[in-house]
Amino acid sequence: MGFTIQRWAAWAPGLVEPAAWEAWLSKPHALPAEGTPALTEMPAMMRRRVDRLGRIALQASYQAHVDAPDAPVLFASRYGDLGRSVELLTQLARSEPLSPTSFSLSVHNAIGALYSIARGDPSSYGAIAAGEETVEAAFTEACGLLADGVPRVMVVIYDEPLPAPWQHFSESLEFPHAWACLLAASTGADAIRLGCHPGARGPASPQADGLPADLRALRFLVTGAAGASRWEHPVGARHWRWERHA
Repeated sequence: MGFTIQRWAAWAPGLVEPAAWEAWLSKPHALPAEGTPALTEMPAMMRRRVDRLGRIALQASYQAHVDAPDAPVLFASRYGDLGRSVELLTQLARSEPLSPTSFSLSVHNAIGALYSIARGDPSSYGAIAAGEETVEAAFTEACGLLADGVPRVMVVIYDEPLPAPWQHFSESLEFPHAWACLLAASTGADAIRLGCHPGARGPASPQADGLPADLRALRFLVTGAAGASRWEHPVGARHWRWERHA
């Protein structure tokens, strides 16, 4: 199933507008490690319950959705809100009482639930985590929904640097960020297609620009005709292939 991107948005400290993102993706440079969006689109009573990572994910979601009709939303994060988990585990180790609110918001689908409630949107939403293949898993699920006849699907990708003691698991992730794409099915020549092919098992090749895989995927998706026609993401014995036919 091919797809096109009807609208996209992204947020990171120091990067808000799509034009700024496109310029940065062409020439990546260091960004601030701290920063939180205002998230004025969400009611204040709900907004104050959301930590930084959730705010960033929701800000990208609102900006990509804007006035588009309701649609299924897939929230995908390799690590999720591990900061809350560390806090809860520390409290457990000290035999301290846990915050029910913090616990409820630590689960992987909490951000999607808040988004659905705040918008009053009864459409389905999902939470996806698939290691190095999280982006591909999310877009595969989106393509399945489009193939079933859903007119549009939104995919939201978000992550942030890992807290201690798990920082050594993080790969080239030095700042929090999120991006969202509103997808529609397409069979035209401009459609983007995602496939998976067997390949030699081995570690992924290091990238000279140091970008994590999800931002390399975003760069491919938003560069349009001026960008590359193919990008491959090797993971173990699988090679994910993103293609755009001019």
